[in-house]
Amino acid sequence: MTNGRHEGVRTPAGAAPGGSHRRGARPRVLAAVVVLLWFVLAGIGGPLVGRLAEVQKNDNASFVPAAAESTEVARFIEKASARNDLPYLLVLESDASITPAQQGAAAALVQKLPGLPLPGLGPDRTIGEFLGSPTAGPIPSADGKALLVILNLDTAKAEVTINSTTPLYESALELRSALSSELQGSGLTGFLAGPGGLLADFVTAFEGIDGVLLGVALSVVLLILLVVYRSPILPFAVLISAIFGLSLSALAVFPLAKAELIDLSGQSQGILFILVVGAATDYALLLVSRYREALHDTESAWQAMRSAWRGTVEPIVASGVTVILGLLCLMLSDLGSTSGLGPVGALGIVGAMAASLTFLPAVLVLIGRRVFWPVVPKVDHRHLADALERRGIWGRVARLVGQHPRRTWVLTLAGLLAFAAFLPTFKADGVSASDLFLTDVPSVAGGEALARHFPAGSGSPVQIIVPAAQADAVVERLRTEDGVQEPYVGLVPGAPPVPVDGSLIVSATLSVPADSPAANQVVERLRADLDAVSPEALVGGSTAVALDVLNATERDLRVIVPAILVVIFLVLALLLRSLVAPLLLVVANVVSFATTIGVAALVFNHVLDFPNSDPATPLYGFVFLVALGIDYSIFLMTRVREETMQRGTRPGILLGLAVTGGVITSAGIVLAATFSSLAVLPLIFLVQIGFIVAFGVLLDTLIVRSLLVPALAYDIGPRIWAPSRLARADEPVDNSPVPARE
Repeated sequence: MTNGRHEGVRTPAGAAPGGSHRRGARPRVLAAVVVLLWFVLAGIGGPLVGRLAEVQKNDNASFVPAAAESTEVARFIEKASARNDLPYLLVLESDASITPAQQGAAAALVQKLPGLPLPGLGPDRTIGEFLGSPTAGPIPSADGKALLVILNLDTAKAEVTINSTTPLYESALELRSALSSELQGSGLTGFLAGPGGLLADFVTAFEGIDGVLLGVALSVVLLILLVVYRSPILPFAVLISAIFGLSLSALAVFPLAKAELIDLSGQSQGILFILVVGAATDYALLLVSRYREALHDTESAWQAMRSAWRGTVEPIVASGVTVILGLLCLMLSDLGSTSGLGPVGALGIVGAMAASLTFLPAVLVLIGRRVFWPVVPKVDHRHLADALERRGIWGRVARLVGQHPRRTWVLTLAGLLAFAAFLPTFKADGVSASDLFLTDVPSVAGGEALARHFPAGSGSPVQIIVPAAQADAVVERLRTEDGVQEPYVGLVPGAPPVPVDGSLIVSATLSVPADSPAANQVVERLRADLDAVSPEALVGGSTAVALDVLNATERDLRVIVPAILVVIFLVLALLLRSLVAPLLLVVANVVSFATTIGVAALVFNHVLDFPNSDPATPLYGFVFLVALGIDYSIFLMTRVREETMQRGTRPGILLGLAVTGGVITSAGIVLAATFSSLAVLPLIFLVQIGFIVAFGVLLDTLIVRSLLVPALAYDIGPRIWAPSRLARADEPVDNSPVPARE
C-alpha cells in the first residue's frame, strides 16, 4: 500500500540509502551543533536549578490581596510602629506548678535571646538585628504550669538579608536549639509555636526539594520508559532532554525571581519540576512514536526525523501553547502565590517544548535507528496503522467504538456523572496548622502545648483599626463577642496607644486556634458586627489574612476557570479548524475534572480521612487537569484530522484512536507518575494535588480520550468538523476500525 503520509520520506529507486555521503553529513553537523549549544545552555542553567531556593518567597502574608482588609491593617501597623512583626511563641511547660527557679531560668533565657547567633547569615550576625516589638514575657498561664514568651522579629528587616525567609528560618533553628540547651535540667520543656515556628517548618518541608523531588520524578519516569521502549538507550535520551528543558527554564525563572518580577514559592518550584519533566516526556513520546514509524520507510535518520517532526510539531506546539495560556490565566489571581505560579509554570513548559523540538530530535538523528536497540526498526514500509491487528487492545477498543458508538458514550458519560455527583461534598474550607503537615513537626507540637495552658489564639491577636473616638466602644463590643477575649487598645497590653491619622489599633485574643476554620468564622462575624459600632473598622491579623486568602481563592475560581475554558476553546478552534470538535473536547474535559473531584472527595473524606483541603486545591486541580488533560485530546484529534483528510471522518476517528492509543496511554501514565511524586513532600496540599492530577490524567487518558470523545465524535460524524469543508465532505463507506491494506 502507498500511504501519502509517508511517500515523501522513501528512498528513491537506485539511490544510496540516505542520499550522498556529503548530503548526509550536513544534517549530522547541524544536529551536533544543536546538541553542543544545549550542553552550553545546560551548563549555565543547570546550577541555577539548585539555586532556585535562594529566590523563593514563602511568606504567606506577602501573598495576600493588596485590597484586602488584613493588608490595610498590616500597612497601618507598619506605619504606626515602623515594624512588620512575625511572632515566635516560646512555650515553656512544666509537669507541675512553675517554681521560682524555673521562673528564673525562663527570665535568663529571655535575656539571651537577642544574642543568639545566626551562623548561616555570616559571622557576628545575631537574632537581635531582626527584633521588632519588645519581647513579652515570661507570661505565666492561668493554671500555673506554663510560661509564654513572645519574641517578635521584623520581616521588613529580614527582607534585606538574602531573602525574606532565610533569617527567619535561621532564627527558628537557633531558638529551638536554645530551648533545648538552656532549659536542660530545669524541669521545663520548651516548644516553638506561632507563625514564626510554622514558617520554619514550611521552609524545612521544602528544603532539598530540588534534589529529592526531582530525583523521585526522574526515577519513576525512567522506569516507565524502560518498560515502554524496551531499550537501554532511548529512555536516557528522553530524560536528558527533560533535564535540559528544566535548565533552560531556570535560566529565565532565577533572574526574574531574583529581580522580584515574578514570585517563586516552594510549592511553585516543586510544581515547576513536575511540569517540565512530565510535559517534556509526553512530547518526547509523541515525537519518538512518529520517528520510529517513519524509520520503516527510509534508511535516513534525517529524512525520518523530518517526517516525524512535521507530523508532531503542530500538536506539540498547540499543546504547549494551550498549557502556557492556561497557566498564564493564573496571573488574574489576587494571590501572589497563585499568580506567581502562572509565569513560573509557563516558562517551564517553554523549556520542555524547546528541548523536545530541538535537542531531542538532534540526538535522535546523531544516534540514528540504533537508539531503539535491541528492537531496531527496519526499512520494510510497514506503517503502524497497517501492522495493527484487530486483536490488539487498541484495535479492539476502536472496534467497540465503531460498532456501538452511542451505547459507548452514553454508558461512559453516565458512569462519569455518577462519580461527579460527589463533587459538592469536596471540603475546601481551609486547613488548620495542626493539619497542614502529614508528619510530626515542632510547630504543631508547640501549638498543642500553647492550647493546653493559654487561650488558643495567644500570640496571634485580632487587630482592628478604628477611629480613635470609637476605640472604647469597639472594646466594649468585643467583650460581648463569642470566641474573643482580653480586648485592649494598642498593639501591646499596657503600652500607651498612639493615634496615627486619627485612628487606633484595638487588639484581642481569640479563644480558638488562630489558624483554624473556626477562627475564620469569628473574624467574619466580627467584621459584620463591628460595622454597627464603627463602619470604618477594619479587622486584620493572621486569622484575617487566612480569611482574606480564602475569599480571594473563591473569587479566583469564578474568574480564572472561565478564562481558561475560553482560551482552550480558542486554541482548539484554530488548531482543528472547527467549532464543534473544540466544544466537545472542552465539555469532555470539564466532565473529567468534575468526576475526578468527586472521586477525590470520596478518597479524602472516607479513605484517607483528611480533615479538609486548602481553598486553592480545586483551582490548581482544574488548571492542571484541564490544561494538561487537553493534551491527549489534542494528540488524538490532530491525528484523527490527518487521517480524515485521507479516509473520511469515521474511519479516521477509529484509525486515529487505534494508532495513538499506545503512545497517549504511555504519556498519561508518565504524567500521572510524575505528579504522584509530590507525595514525597509532607504537606497535605501537595499530596492532594498529586492525587487529583494523577487520577484525573489516568481517567482522561483511559476513559475520556479512549471512549467518550471518540464515541461521541463517531456518532456525530462529519459534522464534528463544522463549519470547515471537512464537515461537508463525502463520507466513505468503510467504517472498519482499522482499514485493510490495499
